[in-house]
Amino acid sequence: MDERLKPYDEKMKKAYDFLVTDFGTIRAGRANPHVLDKIKVDYYGTPTPIQQVGNITVPEARMIQIAPWEKNLIKDIEKAIMMSDVGITPSNDGAVIRLVFPELTEERRKELVKDVKKKGEDNKVVIRNARRDGNDAFKKLAKAEVSEDEIKELEEQLQKLTDKYIKDIDKLVEEKSKEILTV
Repeated sequence: MDERLKPYDEKMKKAYDFLVTDFGTIRAGRANPHVLDKIKVDYYGTPTPIQQVGNITVPEARMIQIAPWEKNLIKDIEKAIMMSDVGITPSNDGAVIRLVFPELTEERRKELVKDVKKKGEDNKVVIRNARRDGNDAFKKLAKAEVSEDEIKELEEQLQKLTDKYIKDIDKLVEEKSKEILTV
């Protein structure tokens, strides 16, 4: 790959990777420990990721179980979950915290699919913006003794890169939508 294309490829890859991570936090009716990724627990005055204060397991398809390494953290973990946007009320038996995910309604599934598609579109805009920035930069190269053919070639390679990432995003959106709609 031409060195001049690298920064735009990196921008596009970052956008794609962000979308992959973002989709990991979307509930699809099954328990996915990644829904807890953004939750921080107050651990001796320090906001700490929930994964660093306990063991997270998925004993059943629609349940996440959190076993804190220190029993006195149960209340703090519950409070952090309640304050997050997970939308599930935790229950505990004094030793572990359980999050039971309700079955998603058809209406909620459709809302989630709409959200997934919107995030996909927003990401495509980021990728197209990177392409536009690249094309603008390549046009400026014309003043720097670079041939028109070379600029044309760079623009074509950038377009191929853009097409590849857009196709990857479409595939990701389709897979996530299918996962959400599968009952």
